[in-house]
Amino acid sequence: MKTTCIALILALSANFALAHEGIELGPNKGRILEFSPDETLHGEVTQKDAKLHIALLDKDMKPTPVDAQLITATAGTRQKPIKLEVTRDATGFTFQAPGEKEWLILRFQANSEAKPITARLEFDTSTCAPCANPEWRCACAETEKPE
Repeated sequence: MKTTCIALILALSANFALAHEGIELGPNKGRILEFSPDETLHGEVTQKDAKLHIALLDKDMKPTPVDAQLITATAGTRQKPIKLEVTRDATGFTFQAPGEKEWLILRFQANSEAKPITARLEFDTSTCAPCANPEWRCACAETEKPE
């Protein structure tokens, strides 16, 4: 019985580790991150050349004006975090893309007085075989199950 339970737990854990479930793509095929506790504001992360852009979207995935909102972006390792320079314009926020397979930590504030909301993204640029997208914005769910 104990061996069966352990085998079942390992099989389920392996399935979650291999699947891309939970990743949502926005209207511009960018990765969606949650910027509100009630899912009324999202950030869509897209890439052009070596820059990432975050557009703000409402609950219906329609563009939201950028005015008093703030974002800070940090990449690198836990031992050597690198604060990225973020520029803001009417369409969103832009900053340098992190290094390959680095975590990107974003802290979003609706205004300077608001409590920050943290979003994390592993910036893995390797190609997903089934959909040919970079892993960081792959939304396919692999159907193969480990043996």
